[in-house]
Amino acid sequence: MSNTPAGKNKAIIAYLTFVGMLIAYFMNKEEQHEFATWHIKNMFGLVILLFISLMFQRFEVGFYIYWIAVALWFFSFCMALFNRTQGIPYLSEKFQDWFTFFD
Repeated sequence: MSNTPAGKNKAIIAYLTFVGMLIAYFMNKEEQHEFATWHIKNMFGLVILLFISLMFQRFEVGFYIYWIAVALWFFSFCMALFNRTQGIPYLSEKFQDWFTFFD
């Protein structure tokens, strides 16, 4: 018996760039899986964090925000691979509350 959650492939696809997140979102609309929805919301929050880093790229803080976003993306991608909905402390909870339009 497999412990793979329904929607794991969609969750992994969500972390493959912004386009992957959109593909996963539309795939998840047809047959919605809670695991995939959780990771799609998480990736959307990370994309917003990346855009914020680009807004501040002229300043040193933009450099740090960018690399923090990359590290958080890698962590979140690994959590999807390991079948977990454990996310970024504090931020993932907020992403789940804020981005209810993905439900």
